[in-house]
Amino acid sequence: MDIPRAEVAAGKRRRRIIYGSIGVVAIGLITVGLSRLEPAAPTVERATVWIDTVKRGPMLRQVRGSGTLVPEEVRWIPATTDGRVEQILVKPGTAVTADTVLLELSNPEVELSALEAESAVKAAEAEYTNLKVQLESQVLNQQAQAASVRSSYHQAKLQAEANKELARDGLIASLTLKLSEVTADELAGRSEIEEKRLAISADASKAQLAVQAARLDQLRGAWQLRRRQVDSLKVRSGSDGVLQQLPVEVGQRYTAGTILAKVAQPGHLKAEVRIAETQARDIELGQVASIDTRNGVVPGRVVRIDPASENGTVKVDVALEGPLPKGARPDLSVDGTIELERLTDVLYVGRPAFGQEQSTVGLFKLEPGGSGAVRTQVKLGRSSVNTVEILEGLNVGDQVVLSDMSAWNAFDRVRLN
Repeated sequence: MDIPRAEVAAGKRRRRIIYGSIGVVAIGLITVGLSRLEPAAPTVERATVWIDTVKRGPMLRQVRGSGTLVPEEVRWIPATTDGRVEQILVKPGTAVTADTVLLELSNPEVELSALEAESAVKAAEAEYTNLKVQLESQVLNQQAQAASVRSSYHQAKLQAEANKELARDGLIASLTLKLSEVTADELAGRSEIEEKRLAISADASKAQLAVQAARLDQLRGAWQLRRRQVDSLKVRSGSDGVLQQLPVEVGQRYTAGTILAKVAQPGHLKAEVRIAETQARDIELGQVASIDTRNGVVPGRVVRIDPASENGTVKVDVALEGPLPKGARPDLSVDGTIELERLTDVLYVGRPAFGQEQSTVGLFKLEPGGSGAVRTQVKLGRSSVNTVEILEGLNVGDQVVLSDMSAWNAFDRVRLN
């Protein structure tokens, strides 16, 4: 018969316990080790990213924006009176002179007012002529009366002197002498009064004629105004140039002040370029610029900076200093580049997809061999259209990825294939 051995069973139990403990400890160590391992670096296709090399040297700072060509001189033609469009004589795009009639309006009320004003002027002219004749007749009557009194006075004066001589010789009575002297003195006073009345009459005639003349001038002014209103029904360009806009329709009625046409000089154009407000702070008057019309590049210079921003952009006016290429016309879309400054010796690289100037960004710097890239904190300085200054984090010859790497924000290292 078999006899059980207790020591053998106990040994087996000890070995199982030891092996189980060793297995538990091994699993724990493996788990801790695996938890401490870094995640595998993701793979990025090299052909899909933009890689640039850090350089040192001169860097041209520029800003760029889009815009349009606009005329330097624009004439907006408003309606000076109410009217209905009867006829359009010129179409947009036509060359016009100052006397070119663009369209004709009609307004019976204005025409009737002009006729009434003309009639009032003619009536006032007739009244003025009649008054002038009457006043001249009155002055002539007063002159005749004054002359008659003056003549009587001279006769009485001579008679008094003659009577004085005769009285001295005792040929006439002293009473006769006194009577002749009194008559002469009376006529002298009347002559002086008539002369004053003649002067007053002349002044009064001038005053009455001046009042009538002022009224006549007023009526003539009103008539001329009405005539100008009638003339304005034929809308003229007012200056040489090209008709740009004519936003009217035949039969439509427009009120005074409504813009009827726009005339510009196509040979004198400037560029209105819109620059992002974050890049416009360094723009100054007089800076050199270039305007790309897509049919040639024209040099220019900044002449005006809009003091206010609109929709996140600042409007900058650039005066063109070179001949315009063929096809240049108002409202043509253009691209403008403004030169801010030239930096002589700086560390720079291509401008990354994300990262503003004077900020710190994380860029992937290529490792030796170029098989991988490690995220590096880089401090940026002044920026241009395509380049940016490097202040800290990179050295000459370093290669960095400038493309958008936001999809790998959770990783500090990537592999490049």
